[in-house]
Amino acid sequence: MPELPEVESLRLGLNKKIIGSKILNVKIIKPKLVSSNGTLRKVNKKKEEEFKKEIIGERIKQIKRVAKNLIIELNNEKILIVHLKMTGQLVFESKRTHPKSFPKYLGKDTSEQSEEEVGFKKERIIGGHPIIKSFTDDLPNKHTAIIFNLSNGTLFYNDVRMFGYVLYFKNILEAKNHGLFKNIGLDPFDKNFTLKYFKEGLGKTNRNLKATLLDQKIVTGCGNIYTDEVCFASKVLPKRNCKSLKEKDIENIYKNIKTILKSAIKHGGSSVSDYLLADWSRGNYAREHKVYGKGGEKCSVCKNILERKIIAGRATVYCKHCQK
Repeated sequence: MPELPEVESLRLGLNKKIIGSKILNVKIIKPKLVSSNGTLRKVNKKKEEEFKKEIIGERIKQIKRVAKNLIIELNNEKILIVHLKMTGQLVFESKRTHPKSFPKYLGKDTSEQSEEEVGFKKERIIGGHPIIKSFTDDLPNKHTAIIFNLSNGTLFYNDVRMFGYVLYFKNILEAKNHGLFKNIGLDPFDKNFTLKYFKEGLGKTNRNLKATLLDQKIVTGCGNIYTDEVCFASKVLPKRNCKSLKEKDIENIYKNIKTILKSAIKHGGSSVSDYLLADWSRGNYAREHKVYGKGGEKCSVCKNILERKIIAGRATVYCKHCQK
């Protein structure tokens, strides 16, 4: 599942391409993805019709993010909430354009040449957890769930296992009343995410640090990758009970959450599996990983072997010498 840096990188990429675009038409191929966000979802024809009726003709004003949710803001306060979950994918494909900057084609009769020969280009912006082969397939493909025809191209929502969703709400308040952001803590870059707030949150739980960071109830953004990295940078074992953390430990964890996630966004995310970014490149923060995915290898600091164990139900890597 993409974590906060990967979702934020996708948001930034799409913001550059589809802001101001008008939604000309929508084709819903797998209607359960617009029906609800529950585990056991059923097709809701009313929701499907409302989805199309309310967004066709509207323009995309901007794209925001709450935790791992993308919020596509339209005219008249209308919004679309997109959550990629495990295998969701967004692909924006621009209309074919003839780059006039290609001097070798200027002034020539191109009627007998193919679009590729003339220099037509179709730009593709990708983000999510795709099947790699789908990148070379024509779109839509068998995994395509929703097609948005925009004034400047096409936005495809693909989902192999259909765990994700794209939901319409008349405004953000309706989405909140729906319970969509229930039990979601503060964004690490929110001005209200202070050291005092973080300390108070940790002081209310009796669980281990990894489980606490993973559940997103205090702060969002630390999935399995970044939780391991934050714990290592803070020199704290992920299995430590939060009530055992000293003030200096909490200060270090707080600082490293912000520092590591900021750096990961700058690098475009980690892309440790098949996650691709909005410019079709792999995020390269994986090169910065100190422990994640490195169980059995030598610690970059003390050179002892890194341990790999299951903590909070997730594969966890740490250094028992550097982390206490």
